[in-house]
Amino acid sequence: MRLTSFTDFGLRALMRMASAPDRAFSTAEIADEFGVSRHHLTKIIQRLARHGIVATRRGTGGGAMLARDAAEIGLGEIVRLLEHDQSLVECFAADGVCSVFPVCRLKGKLQAAEKTFLAELDRSTLADIALPAQIPVRAAAGVAS
Repeated sequence: MRLTSFTDFGLRALMRMASAPDRAFSTAEIADEFGVSRHHLTKIIQRLARHGIVATRRGTGGGAMLARDAAEIGLGEIVRLLEHDQSLVECFAADGVCSVFPVCRLKGKLQAAEKTFLAELDRSTLADIALPAQIPVRAAAGVAS
């Protein structure tokens, strides 16, 4: 299974926020740290805020921070939220068309695989994957700053 960049960026931003849960992070700061589009990340943060995963504040000292304890935020919850409008295959979409219906046996297998994938993520929380607070991501990845 492949996650969209929307979900990838969202997970990275949440991993950073979980490293310092009492601190607000600006979108620009996180976007720069991970080398992602600030505009794209803003959309992600807005969706996470609408669904109670992060809280946002404007102005000096503003930014985004976790709205709940990282141990209470399941990875499956995050992936379901960020991948909400993405179907694993075309025929899973509400308006999807199957060219081999009614004899297709693949759809059931893929649905079972997706269910297992999400069940595995449900066993872990954001706290399990929080980044270390003291180690810059680029340095941890072996990239010189």
